[in-house]
Amino acid sequence: MSTHRNERRARGWLIQAISWSVMSAFLLVLVVSVLVPRLAGATPYTILTSSMEPGMPPGTLVVVKPIDASDVAIGTVVTYQLESGERDVVTHRVVGIGFDGHGERIFRTQGDANDSPDPEAVRPVQVKGARWYAVPYLGRMTNVFTTAQRQTAVVIVAVGLLGYAVAMFTAAARTRGRKEGTHVQS
Repeated sequence: MSTHRNERRARGWLIQAISWSVMSAFLLVLVVSVLVPRLAGATPYTILTSSMEPGMPPGTLVVVKPIDASDVAIGTVVTYQLESGERDVVTHRVVGIGFDGHGERIFRTQGDANDSPDPEAVRPVQVKGARWYAVPYLGRMTNVFTTAQRQTAVVIVAVGLLGYAVAMFTAAARTRGRKEGTHVQS
């Protein structure tokens, strides 16, 4: 009888450890890809091509913080709009800084895996920001969901974790209450 009880306890502990591990991993992904960028005023993007390999292969989640054009230096990885005001963006490294015919600062960019710089110079108004951090392959998972779905998932996970914690505390209190009720005092 005692062996059976010990096996059940071990199985219960294992299931609980696996559950907490899965929930923790999922929560970590949400925190890294949604919560931290939002709190820091940053924007997450996903690398779609191999132009930034090997450091940022396709599927890499790159989180970009706004940067002042005067702070952009050679070697800075920036995300910029292909055309000012358009939605499509590129993430490449700045390989040159200069000025156009009107005295406006411009940047030459190039993908780490590309043999030559990008054909068009990048104007400061096109720059969305500089790379803050990047997590390989995490972008593939975040691309499955829209921004609204990711935000909803954060709320659902938070409520789920809170509910799970309440359930665990309630179960522990009931177990403790039963144990205290079965003790015989003399």
